[in-house]
Amino acid sequence: MKPLAIDVEAVGFNYGDAPILENVSLRVDEGEFLAIFGPNGGGKTTLLKVLLGFIKPDRGRVEIFGKPPSAARRHIGYVPQILRFDRQFPISVLEIVLMGCLAETTRWGVFPRGYKKRAQEALALVGMEEFASQSFGTLSGGQLQRVLLARALMGNPRLLLLDEPIASVDQAAKEEIYRILLLLKGKTTIIMVTHDLQNILKKCDRLLCVQRCATLMQPEQICEHFALGLYHIPLVR
Repeated sequence: MKPLAIDVEAVGFNYGDAPILENVSLRVDEGEFLAIFGPNGGGKTTLLKVLLGFIKPDRGRVEIFGKPPSAARRHIGYVPQILRFDRQFPISVLEIVLMGCLAETTRWGVFPRGYKKRAQEALALVGMEEFASQSFGTLSGGQLQRVLLARALMGNPRLLLLDEPIASVDQAAKEEIYRILLLLKGKTTIIMVTHDLQNILKKCDRLLCVQRCATLMQPEQICEHFALGLYHIPLVR
C-alpha cells in the first residue's frame, strides 16, 4: 500500500456567505497523477489554495504528507495561472527559476554554491536552457509556463500543484508541458487543474470533478459530454 501524499476530510470553505467548497474529501497516493476539472467558479483554484495552506478551510481536515499544509509547504511546487505582470521589470529567466528556492538563501540573500547549476538543469528539463539570460517579460505564453514549471521544480518537490498550466498556450507548448509531466509521473505526486479532458484522460491516473462538492472518477468513467467540456453530474451506469 502506497503512503498518502494528500488526505482531505470533509473540507468546507465559504467566501462570506457564499459556499465555495462543501464536504470535500480526497485521498491521493504518493506518485499519483490527479487531474481536477469542473466549471469555472466551481472551486478548483480554491481547493489548490487550501492544499497549499494559502487559505484555511472553515471546516474539515487537510494533511499533506501527514502534516498541516503550512508545515509541508517546502515539499510542494506550485505553478499558478498566468497573471498580469510588468513585462518591463528587469528580471531574467534564470533569476525567476532561482526564486523557487529563495527559502534556502543565506541571511544576506546569497544562493548556496551550485544553485545556479540546478536552475540551469531545471531549465534544460523544460527545454528552456537557451533562454536563461533572456528577460522573462519577452517570453511567449507557453515559454512563460515552462519557466514557471522549472521554478516549481527547483526545490525537488514531492507534490506538484498546477493551476491550468496549458490554458492559452499553443499546441507545441501544450505537448511540451505534457511531455515534462509524464517524465515526472510516478516520481512526483501531480495535481493538475485543467479543462483539456480529451488529452488528459490518457495521461492521468484519476480525475476529480469539483463543482462545490467533489467527485472522484476513473478515466474510463468520463463520457463524451465531459470530454467536450459539457460538465454535468456523472451518469450512473
